[in-house]
Amino acid sequence: MGGIAEELAREGANLVCADIRADYAEKCASAIVAEGYDAMGVGCDVTDEDQVVAAISQATERFGGVDILVNGAAVFNFKGVLNMPVDEWRRQTDIILTGAFLFTKHVAHLMIQQNRKGNIINIISTAGHQGEPGNVGYGTAKAGLINFTRSVAMELAEYGIRVNSLTPTATDQSEGRERAARWGVDWPAPRSGQRAAGLLPDASRGAPLLKLPSPTNYGKAAVFLASDDSEMITGFDLRVDAGAISRYWIWSPGDA
Repeated sequence: MGGIAEELAREGANLVCADIRADYAEKCASAIVAEGYDAMGVGCDVTDEDQVVAAISQATERFGGVDILVNGAAVFNFKGVLNMPVDEWRRQTDIILTGAFLFTKHVAHLMIQQNRKGNIINIISTAGHQGEPGNVGYGTAKAGLINFTRSVAMELAEYGIRVNSLTPTATDQSEGRERAARWGVDWPAPRSGQRAAGLLPDASRGAPLLKLPSPTNYGKAAVFLASDDSEMITGFDLRVDAGAISRYWIWSPGDA
């Protein structure tokens, strides 16, 4: 999400950085401000409707309203159907799906009230398009978020509010490490060291472009979806995955 935050700020967006860890939200905002842009941090549990409403109220008080919403809250645990406790299943699907539902519901109400033809972007994953072993809660919730995007896009179209999704994939970690050091947040990333059996040791070998996208690549895609350049696009999933989802399964990229 750091690449998305920075690219939106560079294009003139004022940012409200929300995270269940208020210190992380503040560090994100401080890093954006240090670059000469405007931002604020808000601690928020996306599954708590009162906290979601409060976060949106703070954003409205500071900036007057909301034009762009990016739903990217997630939690990882790398467990499959045989060893997933139901409480972890509920927590994972609640954060990804219910969090997006609550923020979308209340931001959409605000956009309609203020007659803002805004943009909502939901962050998916290639795990939401394909079957990934040992990642059942995350993949299922992300797949649900794809159709949530389509359904809400149709519902809000009459108000001029566009709803799209953005699919990232395995990501080059060098930029993320640099950003984490610059922002003063912990590394490794949430999924580092958590690998299902059988995954490629070098993920770039499975990507048709033979390299992995960076967070900045995702940021530039989010800027496009939030801009007037995509004014006729809604209910669409923009895949920034180096061709991973489109790859024929028995083809090995780069091999003769």
